[in-house]
Amino acid sequence: MNERVPWQGWRRSGEDAGLPAAKGPGSRRPFGATWWGRAWLEALEHRARLDPGRLSRGRSYARRGSVLELTVSPGSVDAVVQGSRATPYQVTVRIRAFSSAEWDAVLKVVSSQIGRVAALLDGELPPEVVDDVRAAGLDLLPGAGEVLTNCSCPDFAVPCKHSAAVCYLVTDALDDDPFALLLLRGRRKDELLNILRSRRTGPSPTTPPRTPPPPGIPAIAAFAKTFAARVPSRATTDASGRAAADHATSATAGATANGGVPVPVPPRPMGSPGSPAAVRALDPPRSSGVDVRDLIALATDAARRAWEVASGDGDAGLGLTSDQDLARRASHLLGTPELADLAHRAGVPARQLTSWAVAWREGGPGGLSATVDTPTSIDEAALAEAAQALPGATIEANRVTAGKTQLRLGFDALWYRFDQHFNDWTLTRPPSPDPQDLLTPLA
Repeated sequence: MNERVPWQGWRRSGEDAGLPAAKGPGSRRPFGATWWGRAWLEALEHRARLDPGRLSRGRSYARRGSVLELTVSPGSVDAVVQGSRATPYQVTVRIRAFSSAEWDAVLKVVSSQIGRVAALLDGELPPEVVDDVRAAGLDLLPGAGEVLTNCSCPDFAVPCKHSAAVCYLVTDALDDDPFALLLLRGRRKDELLNILRSRRTGPSPTTPPRTPPPPGIPAIAAFAKTFAARVPSRATTDASGRAAADHATSATAGATANGGVPVPVPPRPMGSPGSPAAVRALDPPRSSGVDVRDLIALATDAARRAWEVASGDGDAGLGLTSDQDLARRASHLLGTPELADLAHRAGVPARQLTSWAVAWREGGPGGLSATVDTPTSIDEAALAEAAQALPGATIEANRVTAGKTQLRLGFDALWYRFDQHFNDWTLTRPPSPDPQDLLTPLA
C-alpha cells in the first residue's frame, strides 16, 4: 500500500487492490462501517437516482477487488478498474464542490460549536454537522444529479458497472476518515482545520487592542535605586544617630538581605502572563525522547501559573489532582488542534477532554466534579426545589433533567447547568446556589 501524503487526497493502491476483496465464492462483505459511510450508500441508492441494476453489478465488482487504484481529491474520485479486458479502465466520479460562499456558511455552523470541532479532530463526524449544513441550505451527501461518472469502457450506461464499483468503494474512504466527505465537497483537511482554528482563536472585531505592558526594570538597577534611596551616605549623618533611625525605618518597608541591606519591594506582575522565549539553540538529544515543543508548552504553562501566584490569584493549581490539572491545561487549548494532541498524550478521547476543559473553564474544580462524579449523599429538598423550577423534569441521583437541559447538584452544594449536544452533556454556565438562576436567559 502506498504511503499517503497527509491530506493531499485519499488514495489506496497495491497488489491486493488496496481494498478488501471477496474472501471466497459468494462473499458478501458489507460496505459502510460508519454511519456516514452508510449514509453515502443510502444517498447513492435512493437519492442520486443512479441505475439500481448497474449499482448491483458494480457492487459485485467492488467486492471481488476489481478496483485496482482509487484516489479522492477535491470534488472528484479517480480510479483504475480491471474489467474483462486486459487493459484496465480509467474511471472518474465527480461530485459538485461547494462554492466559497457555501463553504463560508458550512464553516460558520461547524465552528459555532466547540464539541463539533473536537469530534472532527477525534476522527468522528457528528450527525448534527450534516443536519446543521442542511439547515444552511446545503447537503454534504449527494443528491439527484450530483454524481457524474465517466469511464473509458465502451458501455454508454451511466453509471457503468466500473463507475458503480468506484462509487461503492468511496465508502471505504469515508469509513477511514470523515474528512473524505468534506474533501469531496472541495476542501482539504489541513485547510479546514486551519480555518476552524483561526475562527475559534481569532480576536473578536469588537475587542479593543491590548496595550502592551511597560518594559521591565533590571533587578540590579532596581536594587541599587532602592538601596540609594533608603540608606543615607555617611556624609549626611550626625551624632544624633538619625542615620541609624532612617535605616531602621527603611528596613520595615520590606525584608532585609545579609547585613541589613533592604530588599526592594517586588514590582506588581504584568497585566497578563508572558510567553517564554522559544530559544532553540540546542534541541534535546533524540535519545532523550523529549520534544522541544513539549518543553516550550510546559514553560508557557509554568509562566502562566507563576503569574497567577504573583497576582494572588490562588495557588496556581499546585494542589490539583492529575485529572484536574489535565482539565486545567486543556481549558487553555479549547478550539485548537493542540487539545486533541494533549488528549492523545494523556490517553483520553478528545471529546471527553473537551468536556472536561469546558467544565473547568465554567466551574473550575467544582464544574469538573459535577461532570464526572455523582455525590453519594444528596439533599432531597434541594432536588425537589430544582424540579419545581424545571417543569416536567425527572430526577435521577443528583440530576434534574427536562429535555436537553439538566441541573446537577455538586459536592459543593452548588447547582450546575448542563445542555445536551449530540448525546453529550456539556457544562454551559458558572454554578449558582439557586437553580432558578441557571434557567434565566443569558444577557
